Amino acid sequence: MRDFYEILGIGRDADTNEIKRAYRKLAKKYHPDLNPGDEEAEKNFKEVTAAYEVLVDEEKRSIYDRYGEDGLRSNYSASDFSGFGDIFDDLFDIFGGGFSQTYRTRDTNGPRRGADLQVPLKISFKEAMLGAEKEIKVHREEECKTCHGKKTEDTSSIHTCPKCNGRGTINHVQNSILGQMIQTVTCPDCNGSGEIVDKPCKDCNGSGRENVKKTIKVSIPKGVDTGSVISLGGQGNQGINGGPAGDLLIYIEVEEDQVFKRRGADLYVEVPIAYSQAVLGGTVKVPTISEMIEEKVPKGTESGDIIKIKGKGAPYLRGSGSGDLYVSYKIHVPKKVSEEEEKLLKDLLVAQGGQIEKSEKGFFEKIKDFFD
Repeated sequence: MRDFYEILGIGRDADTNEIKRAYRKLAKKYHPDLNPGDEEAEKNFKEVTAAYEVLVDEEKRSIYDRYGEDGLRSNYSASDFSGFGDIFDDLFDIFGGGFSQTYRTRDTNGPRRGADLQVPLKISFKEAMLGAEKEIKVHREEECKTCHGKKTEDTSSIHTCPKCNGRGTINHVQNSILGQMIQTVTCPDCNGSGEIVDKPCKDCNGSGRENVKKTIKVSIPKGVDTGSVISLGGQGNQGINGGPAGDLLIYIEVEEDQVFKRRGADLYVEVPIAYSQAVLGGTVKVPTISEMIEEKVPKGTESGDIIKIKGKGAPYLRGSGSGDLYVSYKIHVPKKVSEEEEKLLKDLLVAQGGQIEKSEKGFFEKIKDFFD
């Protein structure tokens, strides 16, 4: 077995409160009731419990620190390790109920909730912004229509499992330095049902369940984004022994848009403007998710200048209102111009002295300053 301090993830100078905190965290993580069928979790739970039982007791901890596990074996018999009351009192705090030294898995014959189903769904950017109604196809487990969940059409072929005597569980007894531990697990012969079916249903092979293809309608709310999860209660696998059905979890992926970029609830769009608009100012049409609107282009606008249009971004997924729309102006430079446009541009170039109009400190002056 590994070092007890290492198992609990604490230092050798840890006090009692630290030991208890570490144990509560790990016991909840690895407890068999929360990890049914997970042998690795069961092994870890036993290690954690063994480490805690020793380290929380000052006398046992002192012996362990000096002589290790061999010292514990020589100083205590199995019956001396009777400190499980404290351990399971701690488990009472964790799980909201008491435990005994014999622990067991959940009642396999009782009602059990059906498993959740997970389905990916890709939608367009527009659907994410405006909402949509979609149909998805899923395969889910339901009661077999042939045997109506009884696992056989001939009920006289059902008899009590001889291995577990109808309990659905069997006991495993293990001896350790902590004493005898009894774990109750699902019977492997009847899979916890307590019954053996000699003539299983031909359609479900004795499971009492069948896979059914379903088409389900789902409403996509406005403002969803990649990573959003829509939960449809009761649309997962049907429950067992009268238990409730699981949920259908729809994981949203939103396709990228050619016009808008998104960051949270804010949208970003790049709008081209003519050189003359940038110099003289004017108006330009700006796209939003619902309509085209007109916005002013201030005189002297430079390529990359950004304006904010409040409330024209993506709808908030929770609550009312929307984010903002950020418009980045980009001066459009045509690759071809007409003869008249070329003449006007040449006249402008001459009027500006054959170079870019100087401002308070132009681009080339800044470069000269840098090298000087």
